[in-house]
Amino acid sequence: MALVWRDAFPASRLLGAVAAAMLALGNAPPALAAPMHGIAMQGEPALAPGFDHLPFVNPDAPKGGTMRYGVYGTFDNLNPVIVRGALTTARGIWFDPEFGNLVFEPLMWRSPDEPFTLYGLVAESVETDEERTFVEFTLNPAARFSDGKPVRVEDVLFTTEMLSQVGLVRPQYTNWLSKVAKIEKVGERGVRFTFNEKADRELPLLLAGLPVLPEHGFDRATFGQTTLKPVIGSGPYVIDRVVPGQRIVYRKNPDYWGRNLPIKRGLDNYDEIVVEYFRNQNAQFEGFQKGLFFVYADGSPEHWRSAYDFPAVRDGRVVKEEFETGRPAGVYGFFFNTRRPLFQDRRVRTALGLLYDFDWANKNLYYGAYRRIEGYFADSELSSVGRPADEREKALLARFPDAVAPEVMDGSWRPPASDASGADRKLMKDAVDMLKEAGYAFHGARLVGPDGRPFAFEILVQNADQQRIALGYQRTLARVGIAASIRLVDDAQYQLRKTSFDYDVLISAFNPTLSPGAEQRGRWGSAAATASGSFNYAGVANPAVDALIDAMTAARTKEDFVAAVRAYDRVLITEAYVVPLFYVGEQWLARWSFIRHPDRTPLNGYHLPSFWREPDAP
Repeated sequence: MALVWRDAFPASRLLGAVAAAMLALGNAPPALAAPMHGIAMQGEPALAPGFDHLPFVNPDAPKGGTMRYGVYGTFDNLNPVIVRGALTTARGIWFDPEFGNLVFEPLMWRSPDEPFTLYGLVAESVETDEERTFVEFTLNPAARFSDGKPVRVEDVLFTTEMLSQVGLVRPQYTNWLSKVAKIEKVGERGVRFTFNEKADRELPLLLAGLPVLPEHGFDRATFGQTTLKPVIGSGPYVIDRVVPGQRIVYRKNPDYWGRNLPIKRGLDNYDEIVVEYFRNQNAQFEGFQKGLFFVYADGSPEHWRSAYDFPAVRDGRVVKEEFETGRPAGVYGFFFNTRRPLFQDRRVRTALGLLYDFDWANKNLYYGAYRRIEGYFADSELSSVGRPADEREKALLARFPDAVAPEVMDGSWRPPASDASGADRKLMKDAVDMLKEAGYAFHGARLVGPDGRPFAFEILVQNADQQRIALGYQRTLARVGIAASIRLVDDAQYQLRKTSFDYDVLISAFNPTLSPGAEQRGRWGSAAATASGSFNYAGVANPAVDALIDAMTAARTKEDFVAAVRAYDRVLITEAYVVPLFYVGEQWLARWSFIRHPDRTPLNGYHLPSFWREPDAP
């Protein structure tokens, strides 16, 4: 990747010359790219140029007061883009899924109210062509870092230089930038990325989401080292106080450059944000009950239904709320490590899927509050479940005639439903028949493989909730002669084994998305199967999967995109890399009543940066 500085050739002269030449030949001039206020993966941004504020915020939300968040774990690092310390970086500095970007800001801001659309922030406009062979950003002349220095193109170039260093920063950044052939400075405020042959149509949006780091705020020689020195960014908050492992305090920057931008109206409403750390989830919830922090996201049906009988709930000081979203269910389940010979046969994986009794677990452990995950994009138009493949899907899958099972292709497939006894005889018989077909047989009460070895594996878990899920599965597996052991390890050992793929089966999850794209390569793509630390937990190396990821990232229309994702969904369902577990159809949030939120919930769920504190709250 080359870094080039050049002055922009005046666009008016270029356009005039091209138009004159074309008219002389009797042809109309070609359509040239033009700067835009936003960019969407398919189609146009929902908000037109000159919009006043985001549709889901309260533009007149009160400002002021302190917000306190509570998380469990620890932290010892304030640089959120490096690999070292990636698992112990303080929350909120950059790309926090709950708290937002408090310190660092991206070139463009991703809207939580659309599948994949970004609007100008540090960059006031974006330009690309129909083929998306390049992207050019023009920086907002008002953009400033918290120390008052302007955000320059040189800072963007410094950022890309640092984020291109393999092994130093998080791998998604180096992967994105590996598809860039050249970066050029255009005039005083423009920066252009020209792509190589590895690029896809998603790349302009991914680059638009890059943080902008101040060149003067970092030492190149020590960039990859963890630090507890407060970092400088262009965001609405600065790091005020740090108590390593316990607390980080963010203070509103009164001179924040972007406070009057339309996309910032109704957001960033607190004078101070405190993030408190707790040693475990029990201590975290106790802290919430005592008012040490003000919002608690709950994902456990048992906890949601039974743990809120304390005085602040009874007298109305704490409010429980459920939020509907438009997101898919996401992926949550037992991931088979197909790098192990035991799990390389699709029939074995499919049989093991039949032996997880969701209906028993939901009835006896979870108050019937969960729904079974159906595929990889359940509860959305992207799901293939219940829909026969259309002609677009069939065309995409034509090269891979055996990639999709007939019942998945025609839309009749559903996850197995049991009698909720924990020992459904029909499902167990179907599973055993499939295992026998794969070469397994009973020796006494034990199931053994073609090599004579007992069918046995270990399930790696990291907390008591996962352990409870695994115990129910273990019991059913034992009924058909499969010995599944369960290993509960501490967080450090769990992360080490996870990143080195040192497990047979683990329970994990991927966040839901309405715009799957390049990140799917890291989760299911062949290149990630052997990349240490990747998210390809199942070790998938499947040409059909790779081809369909390419198709979804290359799609220009929504129709082509949906077809590619549904075909992809069908392949993953057929291959049974995961035993799908369950999900809650809504979001559960408890809050102290003086924390308020807008009436409208955006597409991807509640957005904490749009909440505010009542001015007269104690």
